[in-house]
Amino acid sequence: MSDRQNGFAGSSQENSVGVLNDIDTILFDLDGTLINTIDLIIASFLHTMEVYYPGKYKREDVISFIGPPLSETFELLDQEKVNEMTQTYRSFNLEKHDELVTEYEGVMETLEELEKNHFKMAIVTTKRRETALKGLKLMGIDRFFDVVISLDEVTDYKPHPEPLEKAMAALGSTPGKTLMVGDSQHDILGGKNAGTKTAGVAWSVKGSEFLNQYDPDIMLENMKDLLFHLGIS
Repeated sequence: MSDRQNGFAGSSQENSVGVLNDIDTILFDLDGTLINTIDLIIASFLHTMEVYYPGKYKREDVISFIGPPLSETFELLDQEKVNEMTQTYRSFNLEKHDELVTEYEGVMETLEELEKNHFKMAIVTTKRRETALKGLKLMGIDRFFDVVISLDEVTDYKPHPEPLEKAMAALGSTPGKTLMVGDSQHDILGGKNAGTKTAGVAWSVKGSEFLNQYDPDIMLENMKDLLFHLGIS
């Protein structure tokens, strides 16, 4: 992984509409950005940790697990049990999915306005495609996204630029006109590595102060703030 992927290869924070004047394409992360899967993810990790490491992990311990693919997280714990732990996590996650996933305020209205204003949009996620589509459909926002780049479509995942580049290619977009929106450092660094503008979301479970370390171009307090920054509200 390059220094740029690990470090702060970004532009300064500018909370003004001018920074996004030329944007016509929005790439969204999914979990923790468009749909609230945080309780589901944390519950799934806690369940898995309790199976393999009884009594060792609490909520605050597994928050750091959020962002990378499961394989990367579980490899750090036990390389010999990655597949086993992944299956334990996914079985619980699937069982509890519809019960624990909720919507974020302002997301539906924002997507509707972006569609009306002819913005190109895609999902770029480290989830498997099947699970990503399940969440999009549950929240009723699948109709906005013909392009979904999931873990299944890439060799390298965020912060590597590959998934963002695939999304832009599918949409006929260019980095200079694209914004990456996400709740983790992987989204911000992925955008920077792909040459796009970047937006962090203040409702990230890791907090806006943490995300600001990675120097996103803007920080959104509510998804509807995006409309202001794009000059359409």
